[in-house]
Amino acid sequence: MGERKTVRKWFWVWDFDKEERWLNEMALQGWVLDGVGFCTYHFKKCEPGEYAVRLEMRPHDESYIAFMEETGAEFVGRFTMWIYFRKRVEDGAFDLYSDIDSKIAHLDRIGRVLAVIGGLNLLCAFMNSVGVGTWVGVLNTICATVLMYGLGRIHGKKESLQQARQLYE
Repeated sequence: MGERKTVRKWFWVWDFDKEERWLNEMALQGWVLDGVGFCTYHFKKCEPGEYAVRLEMRPHDESYIAFMEETGAEFVGRFTMWIYFRKRVEDGAFDLYSDIDSKIAHLDRIGRVLAVIGGLNLLCAFMNSVGVGTWVGVLNTICATVLMYGLGRIHGKKESLQQARQLYE
């Protein structure tokens, strides 16, 4: 069995592109993603630059995983709604999004999740402030604020893509 290591690292959901960049930097250093968990990444030793890694938020869909495997990608794992793939660089380009519209659709999926969870936290904060008024309401308010900030970041990325699309039309 080859050399392995585990790294614990936090990424905000709206920084998925930074997470993907970091995973690919690890692969360039000879450590390819081999498993995922909450803020936990498992790597195995590989040839530097042998793999490219991609991640995407999408609902559980076995047919999508099978489709990706038919293209030569390997399913690494999933954590909540995030799915991780890797592919050998020698097997060709590895992109999950073929055009700007598919990138925008991905951002829409992330935005919907942030909006729902943020809205629920805001509702809980309101209910806790009217009722008991405990620290839970404060915690819900902080969570809602952070999630709405993330929603704004996703919206900004989406607007940039929409402007780029207009340039190409």
